[in-house]
Amino acid sequence: MAKCEFCDVSHSHRRSNRTWKPNVKRVKAIVDGSPKHVYVCTRCLRSGKVTRAV
Repeated sequence: MAKCEFCDVSHSHRRSNRTWKPNVKRVKAIVDGSPKHVYVCTRCLRSGKVTRAV
């Protein structure tokens, strides 16, 4: 199950037989002052909840 580490929202849709692909990306972000690879949904990336490391 793909899950965002910032908003803790599960993007699982167990309602139909169709496979739903979650929009979760592995990005390098600043977590607790140090860069770290985390899985983040694109909604958190767009809203600015995540500060990306360069």
